[in-house]
Amino acid sequence: MDVTSPSANILHGLKMAPSHALRCCKRALNWVPVLFINLVVGWSYYAYVVELCVYTIPNNAERISYLVIFHIFLTMFIWSYWKTIWSKPAGPSKVFCLPRAEKELYEREERADTQQEILKKVAKNLPVYTRTAGGAIRYCHSCQVIKPDRCHHCSTCEMCVLKMDHHCPWVNNCVGFSNYKYFVLFLAYASLYCVVICATVVQYFIKFWTKQLPETHAKFHILFLFFVAALFFISILSLLSYHLWLVGKNRTTIEAFRAPVFANGPDKNGFSLGFSRNVAEVFGEQAKYWMFPVFSSLGDGHSFVTRLVHIDPEQANSILQQNGKSPADGETNPCVPGNNIQHTVDESKEKIDGGQIVSVTMESEP
Repeated sequence: MDVTSPSANILHGLKMAPSHALRCCKRALNWVPVLFINLVVGWSYYAYVVELCVYTIPNNAERISYLVIFHIFLTMFIWSYWKTIWSKPAGPSKVFCLPRAEKELYEREERADTQQEILKKVAKNLPVYTRTAGGAIRYCHSCQVIKPDRCHHCSTCEMCVLKMDHHCPWVNNCVGFSNYKYFVLFLAYASLYCVVICATVVQYFIKFWTKQLPETHAKFHILFLFFVAALFFISILSLLSYHLWLVGKNRTTIEAFRAPVFANGPDKNGFSLGFSRNVAEVFGEQAKYWMFPVFSSLGDGHSFVTRLVHIDPEQANSILQQNGKSPADGETNPCVPGNNIQHTVDESKEKIDGGQIVSVTMESEP
């Protein structure tokens, strides 16, 4: 029987208490950027609705039209922003965990080569096509899972996140498969929100600046509102442009800095399926849902169609024929997915070049 003395328990508790307190403080501090954004938005609402529309604009028709347009974009902005914040990051399913027997072998084994053999054996039955820079199976020791393609471990969220893009302090959340569409819409509507403010405030900004309007308490709010909206628009527009470019290329921020490594080597365009298909993976195939922060992304976040990379035409044709497909005349390039973007594990893995694995899917583009 293992008996622990009371003094040892007390010492253990004293050691754990500071650690727990620090973690709580860190979690509280992580909400500071979110609080800042909400305070700025709250002040902008007061400045626009009260100081501009109520106290400054004399015309009722102009006042009402401004209020209607302002509240439409504010609603979409807040909706997409809070969806980004409160959407829990999606993690790998239990399928990617090592079975009990293999897990025990892996933990007992000290040799890295033998551990890799264990991981390769399990990965054969999983839709995993990317590797580490050294060509090894990507395994997370913290979460104890084989990482799905495009999945990465977030040290802040303390979990593996499917199709992780980055951890954003402004939303205090990981941006990944579960909320990437919301994040892009948040940037888009934040930009439009700033545009609406600048476009409707500018004439009164000029009048106050040139002293065409009398000095009132609204002057400070309107002048400051225009400057803040303009500065936020410039900074947000640059970030939005970058992420729209990523969507068009079907890359994450992580993949933009470090190309994903496949069995045949790194390829920054390994997941690119053409502009329309790339956009559909994030926003979905039904355009009526694109503008709304509702989930419409394709797939399950665990597997993604990859295009043929670093394969000569003869090898590509051979693989396609073995899968029951045949390319069009002279066409040996990327795979184009249909409605189902997940890999067919049993049929789409073929061994070439001494065991290298390539996923192939070929369909005509709609």
